[in-house]
Amino acid sequence: MFQHNNHQLTKNNFDLLRLLFALAVCLVHAYELSGFQQIGWVASILSSAVAVKAFFVVSGFLIFMSFERSSSFASYASKRIRRIYPAYFTAVMFCAILLVAVSSKNIEHYFSFAWVKYVLANLAFLNFLQPTLPGVFESNKLAAVNGALWTLKIEAMFYLTVPILVSLFRKYSRLPILVLVYCSSVAYAELFAAAAQRTGSRVYLELGRQFPGQLSYFMAGAALYYFLPLFERRIKYFLAGAALILAANIAFPLPLFEPFALATVVVFFGIFLYVGNFGKHGDFSYGFYILHFPIIQLFLHMGWFRESPWNFLVAVVLATATGAIAMWHLVEKRFLNRSSHYVAATTSPSECAPLLCIPSFKKVQQLRDPDLGA
Repeated sequence: MFQHNNHQLTKNNFDLLRLLFALAVCLVHAYELSGFQQIGWVASILSSAVAVKAFFVVSGFLIFMSFERSSSFASYASKRIRRIYPAYFTAVMFCAILLVAVSSKNIEHYFSFAWVKYVLANLAFLNFLQPTLPGVFESNKLAAVNGALWTLKIEAMFYLTVPILVSLFRKYSRLPILVLVYCSSVAYAELFAAAAQRTGSRVYLELGRQFPGQLSYFMAGAALYYFLPLFERRIKYFLAGAALILAANIAFPLPLFEPFALATVVVFFGIFLYVGNFGKHGDFSYGFYILHFPIIQLFLHMGWFRESPWNFLVAVVLATATGAIAMWHLVEKRFLNRSSHYVAATTSPSECAPLLCIPSFKKVQQLRDPDLGA
């Protein structure tokens, strides 16, 4: 079992970062799905692709830590399922049942084989098999009910790779395995990118961003977790190198180095410059992410705020935030283990929840197994 015994990990900004990433994805999708030029500035300063990659970095850092601190594979699997599936199931079924109200089909034709296929495919993370519901959002720019769920399939596959990789880490040298998996992921993504450029087919781009094309970001987060002491000692060099790589990547793509450079920046803001216990009232980022897409689609279908794009954007964010808060309190929190730091934060405010945070260079403390967020 791997532990950073020379650190006290008690404070972090990961809850805040994940919420900001979810908000960025929501804002970009609001523009892309609506096509409202008045809010086009969103896509010029924010990137949903970068936000998703940053999500994967955070997951890599946290999920490897979660496994290393789990007492068994069953414990690890239980935490992962409890954290992501109840809310995911709720989001899928909520749309499947309630969107009959806006379908152009009658009830008999709505609850058809296509509806069953949608439910089964989406509950199994196979969203691409049936992204639409009968008669729902047909007049929208995109008919998909929840186009954001594709990342959950990848996230679930990441979770399955962690026990395999950790078992290899415990038998062989960790660094070569991390580098090999990281480079293989980059090579996979670049192979399909080249095929897309050669053929002009976007199918290859879609294949390239699937598993294991995004694994490099997950592994970059894992590498920074395992080599956190080195990262702390050489933080100035890591940040300077990351800044140069990300700046150069704008003009001259550096696919081999960009994932690690992005991970460096994300993890730095995650464990340094602590801004307070942002998650003391709950982690709303996951609910925000899985609910924003159908909410945007519903607003567009109903024509709400069509004449006022700014009001549309604000209303979408507020509606999504409301849904995320409700999802947390009514669903997510109820399935967490009692050892979850979120549960501890709400039931014992005087206690400091032990999870990943700014490293202390002076005090050593053994941490209990945290129930890390997805």
